[in-house]
Amino acid sequence: MKMKRDKLRIFSAGDIHGDTRLADKLAEEAKDKHADLVVLCGDLTFFDKSTDNIIGPFKKRNLKVLLIPGNHETLATADFLADVYGVKNIHGYSVKYKDVGIFGAGGANIGISQLSEKELYDLLKKGFDHIKYLDKKIMVTHVHPSDTRMEKFTQFFPGSTGVRKAVEKFQPDILLCSHVHEAEGLEEKIGKTRVINVGKRGRVFDI
Repeated sequence: MKMKRDKLRIFSAGDIHGDTRLADKLAEEAKDKHADLVVLCGDLTFFDKSTDNIIGPFKKRNLKVLLIPGNHETLATADFLADVYGVKNIHGYSVKYKDVGIFGAGGANIGISQLSEKELYDLLKKGFDHIKYLDKKIMVTHVHPSDTRMEKFTQFFPGSTGVRKAVEKFQPDILLCSHVHEAEGLEEKIGKTRVINVGKRGRVFDI
C-alpha cells in the first residue's frame, strides 16, 4: 500500500541532450520513487534536434512534467514538446502543486536561446509574482547563478547575474538548475536557498 504523503515529491533532471535511453531510465526512476512531479531543467535536445522520445517516456508512465528550454533548444522547441505531450513549459510562468509554487526561466546567457541578464531576471520575476503568496517556492533555471561554486567547475559557462539577483530577491526554498555537467549533483546555499545542480542523473527530494 502506498503511504500518503503531505509533502510534494519532485524528481528533477536536465542535460538529457536527446539521449532517449537516458530519458527512459530517468522516467523509470521517477516512477519507482513515486514522484508527484518531474521537473526538467533544459538542454533536453541536442541543438533542437532529437526531440523524439524525450518527454514520451515520462508521459507513458503517467508522470506530471514541467520543463524549461536550455541553451540547446529554442523556446519554440520547448513549446512544441509541451504541446505535443500535454505538459507545461514554465519559461516565464509558474504553477502551484500541493501549496508549493514553482516558477522558472530557461535559456541561458550563452547559446542559441541566449537571453540578457535583465531578460532572465524579468522572466523569473513574472513567474514569481503569481505565486509569491505561497509559503514554499521552487525556482527552476537552466543556467546556474553567478558567484557560486558551480561557476568554478567550468571555464566556458559564466554564471548568471540575473539568476543570482532573482535568488537573492525572491529567496525561494530551492533553486534547481543544470547546465554545467561537471557540477552535477553539487548543492550549495545562497542565503536560505538550496541551489541544486540536478544534472543528467537527476535528484529526488520532498518539499
